[in-house]
Amino acid sequence: MSLKFFHKFSFDEIKNLENNKSLKKIKNYKNIKSFKKIICLILIINNLVFLYGCQNNRQSEIDDFSKKYDVLEEEQLIVYTSHKKEVYLPIITEFENRTGIMVEIHAGGTAEMMQAAINASENGQCDIMFGGGIESYEASKDSFLPYRTNESMSLDSVYTSSEGQWTAFTELPIVFIYNKKLVTSTSSPKKWSDLFDKKWQGKLAFADLYNSGTSYTIISTMEQVLGESYKTLIPRLYEQVGDNMLLSSGDIIPKVSDGSCLIGITLEETALKYIDQGYDIEMNYPADGTTAVPDGIAMLKNAPHSYNVGKFIDFVVSYDTQKYAMDTFYRRPVRTDLELNPDFEEAKMINFDVEKSASEEAEAFALWSEIKASSSDKKKED
Repeated sequence: MSLKFFHKFSFDEIKNLENNKSLKKIKNYKNIKSFKKIICLILIINNLVFLYGCQNNRQSEIDDFSKKYDVLEEEQLIVYTSHKKEVYLPIITEFENRTGIMVEIHAGGTAEMMQAAINASENGQCDIMFGGGIESYEASKDSFLPYRTNESMSLDSVYTSSEGQWTAFTELPIVFIYNKKLVTSTSSPKKWSDLFDKKWQGKLAFADLYNSGTSYTIISTMEQVLGESYKTLIPRLYEQVGDNMLLSSGDIIPKVSDGSCLIGITLEETALKYIDQGYDIEMNYPADGTTAVPDGIAMLKNAPHSYNVGKFIDFVVSYDTQKYAMDTFYRRPVRTDLELNPDFEEAKMINFDVEKSASEEAEAFALWSEIKASSSDKKKED
């Protein structure tokens, strides 16, 4: 767009005009101030037209670029994930390189992403939920479409969906950790009941239920090991954690390592990774039993790229990906044809009731929210 008919006045030119006696000869203007207002108006119009032209040119360039590199519908996939970037990015990148399918990624916390994926699927804008414990998938199974992976014969039958609504990704034992400089091995917690000792009150690292899918798995595991209802367990746990409630499960090990907390509950893969990095923590497997509840992956209803969903699920449970997850992320594979790394010790596993955990999830979250609100009100009063 040509702007030649506009003269761009600088602020110096306007100042000079004010002192120019010839302005007195200008008709229809009673004084300099009126003329300056018109000059300013011209400047504003000039700039607006200029910006409008630039905006149109830029938008045209963006549209042309998008058309040139447009990705075909059959080569797309939309993934919602609660995994950390260090986990999902290399897996998705390798999938893209091998298949030519381009993946749109939405990432966040488990509860947040699970709900977001379900909401998006109502408009056909989500293909896959990737990450979060399988009990969360079981609780929302009506939102998923069944899919039986081609790799199913090589997967651990202990953790499989009876209706094929979800597929396990990796098995994740729950462990205790403690600060190795401030807590002795002898005094460190060995059983679930040890966590409620008075000496650990306010010193137990635990993440808010709404920000960590692992936290609910921990509560369900504790409930089933101790034989206690979540209705009494959750209030006891909340009180034991106290003001040290963490915003993310990723904060648990750093807080224990720096002494802000003395003990914590986390996943084996997370503990092993940080121990290898030199953090001041040690790890105990619960002597009275633990769980290795896997995180999952599932296809949403109304998935716009359902054919590619199958390809992605097959890929994440393939031999190569499972071995990569074990060697790189310290995660136990769900494949039975992979030999475990020596880093993984034997642990007493309970027979975890996934359906029970799933059926209680909504009420457990509601109770947690109620206690959290009550705790917040008390702090305001104080």
